[in-house]
Amino acid sequence: MAGKRLLIRDVTLRDGQQSLFATRMSQQQVDKVLPFFAQAGFYAMEVWGGAVPDSVMRYLHEDPWRRLEKIHEVIGDNSLLTALSRGRNLFGYNPYPDSVIEGFNRNAIKSGVSIMRIFDALNDVSNMESTIRFVKESGGIADCCIVYTVDPKYSTRERLRALLHAKMLPANIFTKAYFVNKARELEKMGADMISVKDMAGLATPGKTGRLVRMLKENLSIPLDFHTHCTPGFGLASTLMAIVNGADIVDTAVMSFSGGTAAPPFELIQLFCDRMNIETGVNKQAVQLIDKELREIRHELAEFDATKAFPREFNFLEDKLPHDIDQMVELAIAYAKADKEDDLLETCHRIESWFGLPEADDIIREAEVPGGMYSNMLAQLKQLKLEKLLPRALELIPLVRVASGCPPLVTPTSQIVGVQAVNCAIDESKGDPIYSTKSIQFVNLVKGSYGKTPVAIDPEFRFKIAGVKDETPYDPRYYKKQENPVYEEYGGVKLAKSEKEELLLELFPSVAHDFLKKRMENAYLAEIHAIEAEKQRKIDEEKREYEALTPEQKEKRLLDGLYNYSWSTFDEDSEIGHS
Repeated sequence: MAGKRLLIRDVTLRDGQQSLFATRMSQQQVDKVLPFFAQAGFYAMEVWGGAVPDSVMRYLHEDPWRRLEKIHEVIGDNSLLTALSRGRNLFGYNPYPDSVIEGFNRNAIKSGVSIMRIFDALNDVSNMESTIRFVKESGGIADCCIVYTVDPKYSTRERLRALLHAKMLPANIFTKAYFVNKARELEKMGADMISVKDMAGLATPGKTGRLVRMLKENLSIPLDFHTHCTPGFGLASTLMAIVNGADIVDTAVMSFSGGTAAPPFELIQLFCDRMNIETGVNKQAVQLIDKELREIRHELAEFDATKAFPREFNFLEDKLPHDIDQMVELAIAYAKADKEDDLLETCHRIESWFGLPEADDIIREAEVPGGMYSNMLAQLKQLKLEKLLPRALELIPLVRVASGCPPLVTPTSQIVGVQAVNCAIDESKGDPIYSTKSIQFVNLVKGSYGKTPVAIDPEFRFKIAGVKDETPYDPRYYKKQENPVYEEYGGVKLAKSEKEELLLELFPSVAHDFLKKRMENAYLAEIHAIEAEKQRKIDEEKREYEALTPEQKEKRLLDGLYNYSWSTFDEDSEIGHS
């Protein structure tokens, strides 16, 4: 391993804050840490895309394009900026025509994005093809994801039911060969790098090591490993990815890491130091970043679900206790020996000492993303039907199988989760399941979002969507969002630039409210400026008038040199009544 170099993609300002604090970092808070990030020297920083554009408009009333541009102004060429998008779907559920995809990627790259991380919720590579082309045409780097997922986990009840009806439940779908084939297809399409995107943190250390080895054997482009810590595998699996040859790994700075977020950079750096792996990251700058983030985390307390602050530890000055120091060495040894259970136990002890959140056993057992689980629970709580959660979780594999076994990532995780809840409610009422179905589920089954990993039964498709054949989305039916003119604000259009028009296309209702409010504020500011200028001139005339002698005042008034809207005269004065 001597002389090996590992690149680090920091995800603090996008994935970190999105996972832990509902994407509520304000521009002012981002600005506090940017000078230190500029010194840190991360290979790349994920700062945009995902939920950022929507959230900064919806909750913070800020311009998402301006956020990206301000970050780029400070970071410059010190780190490559990364954004996340969903290929043909960009940020929404429905696919977009090429004109919108091209405009979005061109403007994102012009505003500072160097690497566009592209994924598709179905792992349908055809949904990523146009984005790859437009990113490269605009001078960007196409980082193409294979979305990691696992086979449906069937309950004993469903296995027995399948046996009784002589039905085969699909298995061995998401094999190593499946992911390798997808990666090779993407490389042929022009991908500049491949990312294993394990959004639910379901990649165990053993599976991670084997998958990374196989991908490195079959690819000639760099490989990035991205995971989350929710079920407790994140730190150990990232170490396994490094040991098995990953070129890049994704981490977040300690105070914005762990739990539903990515593994902490500081612990990955600790492992790298012991293995003589160079990351090129300035550890002093990272220490300063974490100090600021800790304060910002206090400011974001109302959005902090765990409120579990990591231990304050200076990695440049403080010494680890002997037993934890030994754990670091053991973890590396276990990773190299491919001893998964020992590695996990050791990494959990390290994480526990640093005060990072414990593994979520419910998520690990259910094998679903944390956000999907919390949304299902919230949906049932709203209806006062929490008791149906176990059955809804049990129904997830059946809903997945029926709808073609989509990976559980945004938006398919939410589509499947909502439908599983609907089915549990239908069943509790004595109605056939799928009596209640969302329009998104109908479109998924219909084929609007692309090809599913497993073919959908034509009879089921007809039952849900009214068609037997897969029916892809036809961009000819796309209707451009209206860009109204507001006469009351001076006859101006709601969206006044291509970037604003793109916000309207991608986030119609949120962008409409944001742009309208900005238009109102600009109009009011203009009115206030005009009134202020009028008042300034009046005040100037008043001062000039008051400096005159009585004779000069009378002469100027009689000569009609002033047309005052104010009076400086006493009511009884001779001039005042002339």
